[in-house]
Amino acid sequence: MARLEPRFTKDLMHASQDIGHTQRQKTAADAKAALLAKFKPRASSTDPQFAQRAEMRTAELSQVREDRAVAKAAVRQAAAETAQALVDAEAALAADALTAKRGERKERKALSNAEAKAKRDARYAARKARS
Repeated sequence: MARLEPRFTKDLMHASQDIGHTQRQKTAADAKAALLAKFKPRASSTDPQFAQRAEMRTAELSQVREDRAVAKAAVRQAAAETAQALVDAEAALAADALTAKRGERKERKALSNAEAKAKRDARYAARKARS
């Protein structure tokens, strides 16, 4: 590697220090412009299938919404059927309890009637025995 002569390197060093005010302003303005150029929107290429993809997304979204609505309706239907089954079971229990209560009352009445008849028959027999 060849070395530069000392006089040549000395001139280069002095030349780099001879920058004026206007040169510094120009350099700063260029740096600022380069920095701002980073933030400018670039020209974008348009997707040729943009409309098709949008339609596909819309169709998929509507299908998902429909599936969710069907699932939600099924859950509601199952809940309604469960509630109705509970109401029916309670009604059946109440009806069974009422039937049992009526049966017990009929038995009590039958016993009471039988006892009353037995008393009447006993009184009648006692009267017949006295006469």
